[in-house]
Amino acid sequence: MKKTFGFNTLIVFLATLAVPGIGHAASLLEVYQQALQGDPRIHEAEARRLAALEAEPQARGVLLPQLDFFGSWTDREDSFSQTQEFPTGLQEFSTDREDEETFWRFQLRQTLFRWDQIVDLRRADKTVAKAEADREAAQQDLVVRVGQTYFDVLGAEDRLTSLHANRQAIARQLEQAKQRFEVGLIAITDVQESQAAYDQAVADEIGAKRSLATAREFLREITGEYVGSLSAPGDEFPMRTPTPASEKDWVDLALGQNLVLVSSRLDEKLARDEISYRRNGHYPTIELVAETFEQDTTRDLRSDLAIDPTVFVNADSNFKRDNSIGIEFRLPLFAGGATSSRVREAVYLHRAAREQLQRVTRETERQTRDAYLGVLSEMSRVEALEQAVKSSRTALEATQAGFDVGTRTIVDVLDSQFALYRAITNFYQARYDYLMNVLRLKQAAGNLQIQDLEEIDKWLIERKTPEEVFAEEAAASSS
Repeated sequence: MKKTFGFNTLIVFLATLAVPGIGHAASLLEVYQQALQGDPRIHEAEARRLAALEAEPQARGVLLPQLDFFGSWTDREDSFSQTQEFPTGLQEFSTDREDEETFWRFQLRQTLFRWDQIVDLRRADKTVAKAEADREAAQQDLVVRVGQTYFDVLGAEDRLTSLHANRQAIARQLEQAKQRFEVGLIAITDVQESQAAYDQAVADEIGAKRSLATAREFLREITGEYVGSLSAPGDEFPMRTPTPASEKDWVDLALGQNLVLVSSRLDEKLARDEISYRRNGHYPTIELVAETFEQDTTRDLRSDLAIDPTVFVNADSNFKRDNSIGIEFRLPLFAGGATSSRVREAVYLHRAAREQLQRVTRETERQTRDAYLGVLSEMSRVEALEQAVKSSRTALEATQAGFDVGTRTIVDVLDSQFALYRAITNFYQARYDYLMNVLRLKQAAGNLQIQDLEEIDKWLIERKTPEEVFAEEAAASSS
């Protein structure tokens, strides 16, 4: 009994990771679908794409005829009085005037030549293409972010379960140490070392619970709601070498179709077009203008002489209608140097866009190589850690046997026990890292798709959350 308590705890720990949960455990694809509906970033990218799509109709619209209508109606009244000296004496008279005017105008303008509108039409295609690339990049980024937070939650659950199992094992070891001390088989220092290890294990478990809560919050931030239990890779999960099996081929793919790099190239082209656009301040504009208008004015004038009650009324009406068509030519001559300054500004911004493109190109190549090597190294690391778990289990059994016969100390047992749990946790974490490197490699190459999540989902199995495992352990111990 004393020889097997550490190994039995390990068996319980391994079983809790793979046993099916009571309810349905969400798969990676299901969490991604939730994020697709609830993630603000992907909705923001979609809204920006839709906004950018309006660049083409706007650029075409200004090249088509522009028709304007203007109309007004004015009614104005005023009056004044005046005193004037005549040979017969002072005379005072007042005048009232009322004007009514109706005016309307239709004006048609058709651009014959405007360089800024030509450049705008040329830039519209690039703006739409950039928006499409940015939206696709946001979708691929969502896949990676969901995968990262998903596996972060699984890793946090693994660490909590491992530390919980370690604390339970140390608790049993502490109990046995106290019993052996009471019968004089060990010194008090062994009890104190077990107690110190137990206190540290309690603190570690509290920290692991906090880390798990934080990981779940990050997942909720993307999906918009809390996700219960998650499916995890099963023991039969395969690891495959990337295809094509060449680092150079993956780099070539990335340099050709990485979406962030594609967007950066379009930024550089748009910045170059901006230089041409701002030079429009030096170029003439030619427009065809056709206009028709009508103006109708009526004026009533009433004057009343104070010394003569005779009132006279003068009414006047004026009607005018005009149609015209012509060509307007405008050539900017001098704008205080502002146009030249704006052109120089655009040149500097284009230079910055070129440097940004160079930076993104190098980053893309680095990320691709890193992800490719990460896939290969994690495959080897998973195999090595799987062997480390087996070796740590054997070492724990040997250390426990040595402790029972007095050749090993309690510290040796506690260290071997913790090394075993750490090896198990690292083994599972290495598998998560392998999957994330696969996703990042495909993202760097620009060919990450939802089918990649579907492929991973085939190898996921349901498992209980640590809370469910702890609840069942508590119920079993109380019964």
